Amino acid sequence: MSSSRSAMSSIDRAWLCMETPCSPMMIGAVLIFDRPMAVPRLKQVFRERLLRFHRFRQRVEQDGDSAWWVDDPYFDIDNHIHVTALPEPADEAALQSLASDLNSTPLDGRQPLWQVHYVSNYGAGCALIVRVHHCIADGLSLVRVLLTLTDDQPTPTLHAVSDSQTPPPQAKSGLGRHFRRLQQRFRDGKQQIKALLTNTREHRHYPLRLVQTVGDITLECAKLSLAPADPQTPLTGPLRGRKQVAWSPPLDLDMVKQVARGLNGTVNDVLMTVASGAIHDCLTQGNATPPACGIRVAVPFNLRPIDQPVEALGNQFGLVMVPLPVDVACPRMRFRQVQEQMSRIKRSWQAQVSYSLLDLFGRGPAMLERRALDLLSRKASAVLTNVPGPREPVYLAGAKLTQPHFWVPQTGGIGVGMSIFSYAGQVQFGLITDTNLGVDPTQLVSSFQTHFDQLREFAGPPESYPEIDRRRAG
Repeated sequence: MSSSRSAMSSIDRAWLCMETPCSPMMIGAVLIFDRPMAVPRLKQVFRERLLRFHRFRQRVEQDGDSAWWVDDPYFDIDNHIHVTALPEPADEAALQSLASDLNSTPLDGRQPLWQVHYVSNYGAGCALIVRVHHCIADGLSLVRVLLTLTDDQPTPTLHAVSDSQTPPPQAKSGLGRHFRRLQQRFRDGKQQIKALLTNTREHRHYPLRLVQTVGDITLECAKLSLAPADPQTPLTGPLRGRKQVAWSPPLDLDMVKQVARGLNGTVNDVLMTVASGAIHDCLTQGNATPPACGIRVAVPFNLRPIDQPVEALGNQFGLVMVPLPVDVACPRMRFRQVQEQMSRIKRSWQAQVSYSLLDLFGRGPAMLERRALDLLSRKASAVLTNVPGPREPVYLAGAKLTQPHFWVPQTGGIGVGMSIFSYAGQVQFGLITDTNLGVDPTQLVSSFQTHFDQLREFAGPPESYPEIDRRRAG
């Protein structure tokens, strides 16, 4: 295979340079399946479908403040797919412990920055623990990539492909509709800016609208830079780099939609409120007083065009700082405050501003970037992601995916990451924390169900829900 080398984009380089001994910049996943897989078949799926994305055959080379993608001449898929087994009783605690170990371990920079561990004996089936460096792609893009490995049925057709061959282009499959659904759920901020400028040029008030837009963006820059640091709580503090992961039993997505409709809100409003309540319990049960101003969480906001092909990897998102009313004890009041904050943020330019700052940082010296990111990271106590997955079950190497869990890395001094992922009619909650913080992730995720049940009580019976809000709640 011929050698090639390409410059890493400034955004991807920014995520590469964020890595520290205490914060490996990896996106992690635990994928649970209903039956064991044949390892040769699993490797064949990865050869045929993952390796068609050239980035997964390339390692990173750095020279000063520059970075390149370079073909790995010694690439071998056996260096990236490993087989392991859990100690007895091979239960959820054992799987979480192994996932914690792996998410505490940085990837080997001498090879392409991804690893998969096949766990052969989890429950009646198996599990995959996946780690991919954030510089390869953002979370939404990696979910799309992982979906290309799957099928709508247990019996795919595979073709023989060796590590030394370039895999053929992937034929279109029934998963195309999953990609379209996934893409349609996200707003494209860059397209919004372009449309605004195009429309206003044709309007006689264009100069006024343009000045107003520039003023709004400038105001967001000022708000972001001048915002005070988040208050000290058990969620914040020095990090040691040792991670612990946990996840909760899933919620029924149709039931979440019903509650959203009953409260005249959205699914996202409900889930963010549930997360706020869980953090409230985490603080109060640890004998800490929730700060009167609440806390902020950094939430990734997609800026990827909805029609962009899945082959386009890299990072295309901004971060918005979302206040969570963890100081509010009343579930209904907590919901209304979350709803108001989310509505305000949707009308702001925060995501575009943070994306531009990452682009700027990625073009400068690594030391300057780290200092700027440390400053920004002090403005939030956690990272929270909410990604929609496929609505129907999918299969990998003949096994049905029953539960997917994902975690994104935490930037700077942030040591808590929360994830929300919807799949096949269920909503999965996951958590990753630094063990040096005063947070018990198992205890925190255990209260998600409690706070959802509280919102259900306030929403009332489904027959009382207003008909007009059916579409909005979904």
